[in-house]
Amino acid sequence: MRSFIHLVLFACAIAVAIGAFLPVVGGITPGDVAVIDLRDGFPIGITDVEQIENQAVTFYKSMTALLLGAAALLLVAALVGSRAAEWLGVMVGIGTLAVFGWRLNDRVGDYLRDHYDSVLTDRWGLYLAGGGLIVAFVALLVPKGRPVA
Repeated sequence: MRSFIHLVLFACAIAVAIGAFLPVVGGITPGDVAVIDLRDGFPIGITDVEQIENQAVTFYKSMTALLLGAAALLLVAALVGSRAAEWLGVMVGIGTLAVFGWRLNDRVGDYLRDHYDSVLTDRWGLYLAGGGLIVAFVALLVPKGRPVA
């Protein structure tokens, strides 16, 4: 049973890694969001999604790096069987997406609520990263295998 969980974790790691490069909301990719924006919130001058989308952020300072780190931890958990790496990867990934949603709602929540039908369609980055992290979290709930006699 546990080897099946390792295969599921491997697939989840690939899904999160691919989702880290695809659009999450509107035209915003994780590479457009700086880690500082997640920590402090988006600047006051930002009033719509297009302004977030046009930010120039270096790769290692972007949300993509956090999602790729979560994918790497899930990959390590799949290859080695480390439950600690699995927990850490799931928490980093879900925490990153949750804080992004919170900060985005804080700054442009009215726009998102008014245009949700066009903003949330075909967002494969959100579907892959979020879905992979949710499936990995469910895989965490599967108990360890039986002890070998």
